[in-house]
Amino acid sequence: MVDPTVPSSALNDGIKHVVLLMLENHSFDQMLGALQEIYPEVDGVTPELAAARHNLALDGTIIPQQQTTESQMAYDPKHEHVNVLAQLQGGNAGFVQELQKAYPNSKIDDWNDVMGYYPLDFLPALHRLGREFTICDNWFSSLPGPTWPNRFFALSGTSMGQVLMPAGKELLEPHWYTEQTQDTIFSRMSEKNIPWRIYHYDFPASLILTRQREAENLAQYAGIENFFKDAAGNAENFPAFTFIEPQYFGVGQNDDHPPHNVMKAEKLIADVYNAVRSNPELWESTLLVVIYDEHGGFYDHVVPPATIPPDTKINNWSFNQLGVRVPALLISSRCARRVEHTQFDHTSLLKYLQEKWSLGSLGNRTAHANTIGCAIGTAGNIRTDTTPFIRVSNADLISKDVEAEKNATSTNQDGLHHLAEYLYLESDKGMEVVVDLAASAAKLTNSWVSIKHWIGRQFTKTGAWMSKDMRAAQLARQDRTKNALVHLKALNDLE
Repeated sequence: MVDPTVPSSALNDGIKHVVLLMLENHSFDQMLGALQEIYPEVDGVTPELAAARHNLALDGTIIPQQQTTESQMAYDPKHEHVNVLAQLQGGNAGFVQELQKAYPNSKIDDWNDVMGYYPLDFLPALHRLGREFTICDNWFSSLPGPTWPNRFFALSGTSMGQVLMPAGKELLEPHWYTEQTQDTIFSRMSEKNIPWRIYHYDFPASLILTRQREAENLAQYAGIENFFKDAAGNAENFPAFTFIEPQYFGVGQNDDHPPHNVMKAEKLIADVYNAVRSNPELWESTLLVVIYDEHGGFYDHVVPPATIPPDTKINNWSFNQLGVRVPALLISSRCARRVEHTQFDHTSLLKYLQEKWSLGSLGNRTAHANTIGCAIGTAGNIRTDTTPFIRVSNADLISKDVEAEKNATSTNQDGLHHLAEYLYLESDKGMEVVVDLAASAAKLTNSWVSIKHWIGRQFTKTGAWMSKDMRAAQLARQDRTKNALVHLKALNDLE
């Protein structure tokens, strides 16, 4: 382990481009723990260690940590703030019981999934990259809680006191889509005229951060096809900081959120790596960071350590403990094959970016975080022995339960749908927007009775708002959410 108190080499490590790929909802043990077979120093999992770790089911049944080859989980384990705190009780002893309470019809196979970890080389991208580059086995999510607040921390160093996500009637409350007013890493880079870009698949969740909706920031959003085009071009024209947002909706969803096939996320990881690796000039000057926003309710054996709050907004919670460990890899020609044990959380990447480009403050948590710069080599050490290409087979991408993927809904998806509707209504569409969507949905459902009922529900509380999913209009809703960014850009004469 490199001493994190020693000033990092961020200014002279040869890295000119940082690419962040943040995925969803898996723990370190589950995804990378098996690499302890290759690197004994990894704080991970072996069959011998797993046999001594367990949770108890509600009836007292012992559910041990064990290998799994289940690529498509039947259930999405709960991971709201209250659930995570319960999972961490008794030294991480509450994972199985939280699943049982959320899903009373779950069976022992489902409980095993929560405690499971993937055997070595089952994951073609993560495990290949883990073999070849730097594994961070003490990278924790920034708080014990769900996707949104952890992503806020990753991009701004704070969640403005928020530990929850909207659900049920709360989805209709505008504050969820207006309260994240803080400066972000993108703000700090723009202040220094350092180029950045967000490449996305369907709808970028980073638009929850209100400053991202400003015209100059909207201009930096581009479809994912542009990432592959730009990565193949002149490295000097590639952004200094790139954030990649995966696909959050539909059968092609590749953010790694259950119940979707984990191999779809593996394909995304491989595609991003291959794009950077295939351009020699870009590869020699790029750091690819692959991390997960939070653990998604899946077991990890390490108890999260204490930390400090990012600011004074501690009414909802103290922010004095990190969240569950998550998979984290540092991938570059400047990163060795090794294990980095330094304690990190999502703000550790922000700290590195601050040091590299002398950026402004992003809160107390970031200021006190260990920088990932301690895990990167110096400008003179360029590896030439890295794998040139990672392949994920088409057979692996075939999901065993496509219907589950088609019909899947999550708190994140519901929140993003409602955010999109808020953005339409925040602009200039008003009731015309709702009528347009209702007409689109009617074409799919051919049920004006349902549509009229739906419209009526939109004009409750704060105005024209979307209610819960109309299953038959799911595709129309996904398309509409995706097009919210296009609409915002058009209003600002950006497209």
